[in-house]
Amino acid sequence: KNPDLSYSMTRRGNLVAVITDGTAVLGLGDIGPSAAMPVMEGKCALFKEFGGVDAFPLCVNSKDVDEIVRTIELISYSFGGINLEDISAPRCFEIERKLKERLDIPVFHDDQHGTAVVVSAALINACKVTGRNLTDIRVLVSGDGAAGTAITRMLYSLGIRDILVCGIDGILSTELTLNEAQKALLEITNSNNISGSMAEGLCGRDVFIGVSAPGILTEDMIKTMADKPIVFAMANPTPEIMPGEALEAGAAVVGTGRSDFPNQINNVLVFPGVFKGALSVRATEITEEMKRQAAWAIAGMVPEGELNAENIIPSPLNRE
Repeated sequence: KNPDLSYSMTRRGNLVAVITDGTAVLGLGDIGPSAAMPVMEGKCALFKEFGGVDAFPLCVNSKDVDEIVRTIELISYSFGGINLEDISAPRCFEIERKLKERLDIPVFHDDQHGTAVVVSAALINACKVTGRNLTDIRVLVSGDGAAGTAITRMLYSLGIRDILVCGIDGILSTELTLNEAQKALLEITNSNNISGSMAEGLCGRDVFIGVSAPGILTEDMIKTMADKPIVFAMANPTPEIMPGEALEAGAAVVGTGRSDFPNQINNVLVFPGVFKGALSVRATEITEEMKRQAAWAIAGMVPEGELNAENIIPSPLNRE
């Protein structure tokens, strides 16, 4: 008679499903649901260790959007939240959208929104270190997949308006043949309809954000950027440019996705806490405002007196 009791009488209220179809696993791509299982297990361990959240890995053997959505919908009453993981673009956008319409529990695609939040936090502090006003910066995002799309949208929501996005064919503009996801991105980027290569787009830019491919950013490109440029090269395991090369070329602040260099921009700083907060207040969704607040909170974990070019983001091992 009262389904809400499932939150207090069972473990549902602290249980998240970590769900993949195995099509975009880390730097490995479409390796399938069985091979994705170790990554999903690792994700669940991180949920428990850093957020006290119980999580369960589920690998779905389908690439059909509606089949995946229906599968998740049917099992959703066992969980307090759904974490989508390692699902390729543009299908991941449609899967998330349809699930949000149908479910009354939070749905969060971590590759999109977790990455966007932690990049935003790092950028907030990098701007402080380099003396920039966040809303005045000129940004180029390399990568128009799940992460690049979500990062761009979040930067826009933070008030940044001068953004270029580069895909495999260059800067997204009306000169290119675009899919629906790219067309939607173009609505909030490239207001001057600049076309050309990434190298051309980088000239005079303050910030490079890479979620794309190894080795595509060169020292010569960085030298054409604005004074004291910010470079986040986050392709894994090999970044768009190695940190030493970026610094040699004049980058003022460099971040990667790796733990063996300073400024690891890692979404493990985001998803355990965001879900813990959402579960604790029985939120039915994770909103844009929640993501913005999470970004500012993470940025604020580095005290002003400790901010420097090699310390713009807290360590994932920081218990606070």
